[in-house]
Amino acid sequence: MEAPPIAFSEAQIMAWVSPIFWPFLRVLAVFTSAPVFSAKAVPVRTKVGLAFVVALCLQPLLANQPLVPLNSSAALGAVLQQVLVGLAIGLAVRIVFSAIEVAGEVVGLQMGLNFAGFFDPTTNSQTSPIGRFFGNMSMLLFVVLNGHLLLIQAVAASFDAFPLGAYPLDAIRSMRLHELGALVFRYGLWIALPMIGMLMFLNLVMGIISRIAPQMSIFSIGFPMMLSVGLIGITATLPLMDRPVMALLQIVSDMFIGGG
Repeated sequence: MEAPPIAFSEAQIMAWVSPIFWPFLRVLAVFTSAPVFSAKAVPVRTKVGLAFVVALCLQPLLANQPLVPLNSSAALGAVLQQVLVGLAIGLAVRIVFSAIEVAGEVVGLQMGLNFAGFFDPTTNSQTSPIGRFFGNMSMLLFVVLNGHLLLIQAVAASFDAFPLGAYPLDAIRSMRLHELGALVFRYGLWIALPMIGMLMFLNLVMGIISRIAPQMSIFSIGFPMMLSVGLIGITATLPLMDRPVMALLQIVSDMFIGGG
């Protein structure tokens, strides 16, 4: 006697696929925009596979999420919501790196190294050596301080703060991403302030020397002095960079874990 064929209804398939598909979209959007994960060195297949694994592991935490079938009229709004929330989380984390890079640009300007700018293929923009160096240091700190784990935790908590099926723009409005722009300059200047003070003091000393001893060629010794003091200052301030990075990560995590 032949066994009856195994058949699944469309409702059963939607009930199995939907709880994984919507978190997968949000996590994939985060990996597309967040630093480290969005690097060109990371293959697209790796991002897609890692997003699927994370979405699968989040299932026990998302048991109370509303079910939105893929063939329903609300599916398009849900897709838009997942993509917008995921991109917003990645953008907020990228602000941490932008603040560090702004500090590097300010320090490079004071040291006189901004003229040695080059095209950075990872950001498709012009950058300075000091800004790129600070950006690389922030990436290392992001990994060392478990920023990648905090990012996944923020994605998981965002489903409670911005549940599936809500109006897409409500989440963006409650995040207040426009207020994060001030953090770039505030924390960037916080990091660069000791270096700015040191280099301004050196400029003042060289100005006094040029008045006391006009025969001394300040321009011939000024640039090496600025570079030397700048490199010493960078070496001294790098161990202190973890505090502003942790403060920025805490602000970003509170935004999503606390629901804005």
